[in-house]
Amino acid sequence: MSGGGSAPGGFGELLRGLRVRAGHTQERLAHAAGVSVRTLVDLERGRTRGPQRRTVQALARALALDTADRGGLERAAAFGRPRSRPATLPPGTLPLPRDLSDFTARTQALARLRALAERPGGDSAPVAVVAGQPGLGKTAFAVHAAHSLAPHYPDGQFAVDLRGMDERPADPREVLARLLRALGVSERAVPHDTQDRTGLLRSVTAVRRLLLLLDNAADEDQLRPLLPGRGNSLTVVTSRHALAGLECAHRVDLALLHREESVELISRIIGAQRVAREAEAARDLADLCGHLPLAVRIAGQRLAIRPQERLGKLVAQLAREESRLDALRAGSLEMRAAFALSYRRLTPTARTLLRRAALAAGPDFSPETAAVLAGVTLRRARLCVEDLADRGLLQPHPETERYRFHDLLKLFATEQLAADDDPTALAGARDRTARWMLTRAAAAALHFDADHGRTPDGDPDPVTAPTGLEGARAWLEAERAQWLWALHHARAAGWHREVVDTAEAMHWFSDRTQHWEQWVEVFRLSVAAARALGSRADETVHLNYLAWAYNMCTYDHHAALETADEALTAAREGGDRLQMGWALGYGAGALKRLGRTGEAIAWLRDSAACHRDNTTPQGRLAELTTLNTLGVYLRETGHAGHALAIHRSSEAICRAGIAGQSPDLIAVYHAATLYHLGGDLAVLARWSEAEAHLRRALSCFEAADMPAWSEPARLDLGIALHHLGRDEEARTALATAHRTLTELNHPRHAEAAALVEGLPDATGRPGLPAGSPAEEAF
Repeated sequence: MSGGGSAPGGFGELLRGLRVRAGHTQERLAHAAGVSVRTLVDLERGRTRGPQRRTVQALARALALDTADRGGLERAAAFGRPRSRPATLPPGTLPLPRDLSDFTARTQALARLRALAERPGGDSAPVAVVAGQPGLGKTAFAVHAAHSLAPHYPDGQFAVDLRGMDERPADPREVLARLLRALGVSERAVPHDTQDRTGLLRSVTAVRRLLLLLDNAADEDQLRPLLPGRGNSLTVVTSRHALAGLECAHRVDLALLHREESVELISRIIGAQRVAREAEAARDLADLCGHLPLAVRIAGQRLAIRPQERLGKLVAQLAREESRLDALRAGSLEMRAAFALSYRRLTPTARTLLRRAALAAGPDFSPETAAVLAGVTLRRARLCVEDLADRGLLQPHPETERYRFHDLLKLFATEQLAADDDPTALAGARDRTARWMLTRAAAAALHFDADHGRTPDGDPDPVTAPTGLEGARAWLEAERAQWLWALHHARAAGWHREVVDTAEAMHWFSDRTQHWEQWVEVFRLSVAAARALGSRADETVHLNYLAWAYNMCTYDHHAALETADEALTAAREGGDRLQMGWALGYGAGALKRLGRTGEAIAWLRDSAACHRDNTTPQGRLAELTTLNTLGVYLRETGHAGHALAIHRSSEAICRAGIAGQSPDLIAVYHAATLYHLGGDLAVLARWSEAEAHLRRALSCFEAADMPAWSEPARLDLGIALHHLGRDEEARTALATAHRTLTELNHPRHAEAAALVEGLPDATGRPGLPAGSPAEEAF
């Protein structure tokens, strides 16, 4: 404790340290110094921060302090003694800005700052960083918090605008001088050097309870010299930058307002009665503002100066995207200007990337997409998007390397495209991105193509290409909106062969994800592209894909039947018996779902006849599919024994194998056959056999990541388990199936819900039916 410096945490902390070092208890020191134990306790706890000189001298004698420690203790006491305050504010004083009387929400964030203010004294003075995108209300929150916490900081509350968004942010040396003068240091006593000023600030703040609001910080280098070192002062920093390099800071995250909070803010600005008269319009207004506090406030202020204007009128104005930012302006408050401040501070590359990223389709985008759109390397794009996220201009996904815009920021970025980009360059960026996306999408989808049986090549960037089935599926899922946009762009640009080839590459993958409704969109584009090419063969194939999509993805069975009939006509004209068989199968599926089961069975028999003599691998797979579906229809019309025989013949085909087809593909077909056999055996009440077949099918479907097949199999397994008296296992299977079928919007999800509800409990309730519809291929 030598050196004579003042106590880092104030007089009480220094006194307690000296007492402990001397080996005194509080009672012993109080007796030796001639003060009461209560007085000593109050001194050490900081309740009395500036004791009289004679009390300090008595304590120093009792502790037998040397000259240095005695001087340090006396200086700490002097800093803590109250000073006379002038009736008017001196030139150096930095008062808090005015609080907002209509401040709304932020309860949790305020509680976090309050916890910092109420925590016991520690070695380091706490620093709270409030960062985030433009318009979040960071300054308003910090000012409101400072006013709320003022009683905790009796030695003063001071605010400084660091002008972080200006071309020349505030110089830390000048800010230190202002702070020191505000804290009572005379002009002549302010050191010249920045480091010395920082040291003096930390000495002063160490023995006082002060609240410093450092608003609009530029970066860590500007901020570090201004921060107290030790003691109980609280510093609240606001910045549009994340200030990720600031050590030991407490992060206070401000999220977008909830819808009800946005409506509450509007109510406080224009009055609750006015909002109540147009409650739905108020909610729409909040949504159109993106629940961004500044935007909501601007909308409220506009309405406040026009008391006769209806909320619905402003809603209609904001609904027009092209002029929404024009409407979000009230006097000096302007949403566009708030964004422009941050935009102007970006590097040219970052500005280009931010603008071009607004072209990305879907709710979010990857660095790869941003790189292609901006025409920069992936490494540069990754650095840029991270920097933009740190500046609050993009929102990073919490789990994956993807980013999204706030709606209003995306509108701003789109405006900058028109202002800063050449139309020819933009057209080139769109073309380049569409070709890149189609090439990668086709390469990724070919991982699932049974006719390839090998790792596909042709990716536009092999270094970052997704690998394996899992990687390919993850990329196709994440970039679904982007490659679908690319298909539309290609079709409009007349790249018809690229559209057909991409859709063809995806057709096996589509079977794994038949819960995706956009497969109808994909195959409608490919049919149109085939017609534009004048290729009747491609048109026939893709009409069949489209009929499948209508049946299995959107459940539009009238459209499926009409499309299958078109495919059948085209196939007959071209003498293509393979496509004739598929068209008859897809038409049969539509007829069955339309309640025309007899016709469906006849179409399936014709389909099987088309495939029977086709010895190609494609013909054998088509026959296998047709036989499996025919068996299902026969079972459902009361011919379970006949269905069982047909499915046994299908199993024989699977066991024999099909030349040129991969074992993995045959395993999936075998699993489908086992599933159908399980359904047949269930209807025949052969439950143990049914369970065995359904378990094997489920295991294979799960391994192949085919939820559209695995969950119906799990549902039927649950039924079999119930009939075997194993209700706990049945309940688990049924509940899991119900949850996933609901997520997939599968037609059997309501059936699953009813089965879960109908499962008997320990007291015995009605049982489950003895069979459910099996999944069909068409």
